[in-house]
Parts: sequence; C-alpha cells; structure tokens
Amino acid sequence: MRRLLWTALLGAALAAGCSGARFAYQNADVFLRWQATSYLDVHGAQAEALDARIAALLAWHSQKALPEYTRLAGEASKRLARGISREDLVWGYDSFQAQLREALRAAGGEVADLLDRLDAKQIAHLEQRLAEDNRKFASDYLSGSEQERRERRLKRDLARLEEWFGGLSDEQIERVRQYGARAPLTGELRDRERRRLQGEFLAMVRAREARRRLADWAANWDRNREPAYAAASRVQREEYFSMLLDLDRTLSDEQRRSAVVRLRGYAEDFQRLARQ
Repeated sequence: MRRLLWTALLGAALAAGCSGARFAYQNADVFLRWQATSYLDVHGAQAEALDARIAALLAWHSQKALPEYTRLAGEASKRLARGISREDLVWGYDSFQAQLREALRAAGGEVADLLDRLDAKQIAHLEQRLAEDNRKFASDYLSGSEQERRERRLKRDLARLEEWFGGLSDEQIERVRQYGARAPLTGELRDRERRRLQGEFLAMVRAREARRRLADWAANWDRNREPAYAAASRVQREEYFSMLLDLDRTLSDEQRRSAVVRLRGYAEDFQRLARQ
C-alpha cells in the first residue's frame, strides 16, 4: 500500500522546502488519513481505529525519527559544504534506507491489526486501488519509446537538482544528460517488483496474517527482489553517484550555498518539530 503510505509522507516533507516541510508535517495526520482512506474503505469503528493508529504512528515518529533526521540533515550539510566524496553518497543512501526501514516497520506494526479485520469487499476495494496505481505507473514510466522515456527521466532529474542547486549551467546539464543516456531504464523491472510486492501484500491481508508478518515484511521489502532488478538498480545508483560527484566539482559558491542552506533549514525544522 505505497510502502504503507510512509514514503509519501517523507516525500511530501522533504520535497516541499523548509516552510513546506513544517506545514506538511504539522498536517500529517490529515494527509495520512486522506491517503489511507483512498485505499482502505473504512467507516465507523474502523475509521476511528485508523485515526488512533495514525496518531500513534506520528507520536512514534516525533519521538524517535525526527531527532535522527535532525542529526542526519546537519551532518549532510557539513559534508556538502566541504565537498562530497563517494563515501559521503554511500553514507547518505544507507542512512536514508535505514530510516525508511524503521519507519515502515513502525507503520506496519500500527496498521496490521486493522488490515486483518478487512472483509472481502474492502479487500476488493484495496486491490482495485492498487490496480489504478499500476495504470498510472505504466503511463508515467512505461509508455512511449525508449528515447521518450529517457527524456522524461532527464526532465525529472533536472527538476530535482535545480530544486537543490538552483539553475544549472550548460556543462552541468550536459553531465546530467550523459547520466540519462548511460543509466539503464528500469521501468519494466520496477513494474514487476511493484506487482510482486502487491501480490505478497494482498495474500497476507486475505490470509489475515498482517499482525504476524507485516512489520518485518514492510521493513524488508527487497528481500525477494528479482536479481535482474537488483543488479540494474546497483548500476543505476553507481551512475547517479558518478554524476553527482562530477556536478559537485563544478558547483559555484552560490549553488553549493543554496543546497547547504536548505539542508540546515531541514535540520532546524526537524529539531523544532520534535520539540512541539
């Protein structure tokens, strides 16, 4: 269920900018309930139980995760300010993965009991919503020629980088384009991986085994990943790291300062939110 919706919450906070992150987090209960009820057709006592689980999850996140986010954002700003190395990128990737796994484990533990109480009609609704997600994914990542898909990826990559560094020079844009030409397209492999996870998740819910299995399954979503997808993901990640290292060597003082200030802003926001 979209990595139990938690990835969506993290993405909303981290993509919104500093003031946007505060707004997203302060309204996270509304956001998560809106997301959850688009998948879970719950009413009455079940809806009240969902609200209670969301509140418990956010309390855990505030107490346990936000202090760690504060530390990681502060450390990342220091590393970026001095210039990054491959070791820094590996550290950042591993740190994010570790935090994501912890959040998914916590989310799985909170929602499991509710999932075990879904009836056949509610499970059919959940399956229908996942099918809609698959159609949207196919439209975004699988449609068009290979060149068209690479161009769409290039636009996404440039937009993300410019959010952090501001406008890129022609030389920097060319380096991002080189990455896009070399890195494998993984859309078909990702699609198969998504469907594998959805199948396992729905089987778990139908068998009413979420309370027993969901937390561990959610935290280890890649345990049974297709070897071809695992290999392609490693190649893509290494190409992306190489591109970032090249970009780092060409950053102007203003570009570097833009990203460092943004990371420091996140650290301050996370710390402030944790105190509330």
